[in-house]
Amino acid sequence: MDALLYIGVLVILFAVFTVLRAVRIVPQARARNVERLGRYHRTLKPGLNFVIPYIDRVYPMIDLREQVVSFRPQPVITEDNLVVEIDTVLYFQVTDPRAAAYEIANYIQAVEQLTVTTLRNVVGSMDLEKTLTSRDTINSQLRGVLDEATGKWGLRVNRVEIKAIDPPKTIKDAMEKQMRAERDKRAAILNAEGQRQSQILTAEGDKQARVLRAEGARTAAILEAEGQSRAIDQVFQAVHRNDPDPKLLAYQYLQVLPQLAQGQGNTMWVIPSEVTSALQGISQAFTEVLPKSAATRPVESSDSAEREIEQAREAASEAVADAQDAEVGPRALGSAVPEPAPFPDLERDRQEAER
Repeated sequence: MDALLYIGVLVILFAVFTVLRAVRIVPQARARNVERLGRYHRTLKPGLNFVIPYIDRVYPMIDLREQVVSFRPQPVITEDNLVVEIDTVLYFQVTDPRAAAYEIANYIQAVEQLTVTTLRNVVGSMDLEKTLTSRDTINSQLRGVLDEATGKWGLRVNRVEIKAIDPPKTIKDAMEKQMRAERDKRAAILNAEGQRQSQILTAEGDKQARVLRAEGARTAAILEAEGQSRAIDQVFQAVHRNDPDPKLLAYQYLQVLPQLAQGQGNTMWVIPSEVTSALQGISQAFTEVLPKSAATRPVESSDSAEREIEQAREAASEAVADAQDAEVGPRALGSAVPEPAPFPDLERDRQEAER
């Protein structure tokens, strides 16, 4: 009885184990290949699947989701004989589990080696500067080559990205110096541009200030000239309105002459010829008898009056002599110092006074 019981328990356990081996549950986005008697039979789909125990062999699961594989940096020689290390990232997806299992022994390793060889062929035709600035071109060429080669392996390469390109240390130092020089150059250019703009604005401000000052000076000169013109006009009208006689004009003319020599830089000054006529008019005013009129009063003769008239006559004669001596100087200069033109109004007044 004990032996039969033991055998029964073993049979039950074997039956349970057989049933368990006959049932296979495959998760979503997974696949398992099945071999029957050593030959590929089918691929188990996600869900509940049944196989024949001890006859069908079920292989490990194959992930059908998109996978990301980062390869270690690989040394690559550029066209200008510089060794750079390029780190790549590959995005791929298994589309045919049968081909991925039977067409290639290890598709991850195969993709890595194919990426390295293709990368060396692509980068080998570029110099360092073009390699650093042509990542999109390198990615496109890598993807095209890998997608064509891995199609028969049941793989689909979605993207290939270059994660890093590390040039040698000496090249890094040279690049840093170049970038520093470029930054210094841009800073100098910006500084010079700022100074130029500042100078332009300053010049524009000075220009506008000078224009405004010139306009103000012009307006002031015009107003001053108009004021002087009005003053001269009023003086002229006042003189002619009061009708001065020639003796007063001659006396005023003599009072103006000393002012001509008051300048600090005047070493020689010219006495016009009208001085003689003016002095003669003054002399005649003291020698001739004034006409009787309502404006003049008869003057009684006396000894003191005769002495004063005699002194005035002598003073007038000396002034005439001095004026004639001074007149000889400018006439002796000939054409070097031109003789000023006579004043017609004074000459006419003097002739009318003599008549």
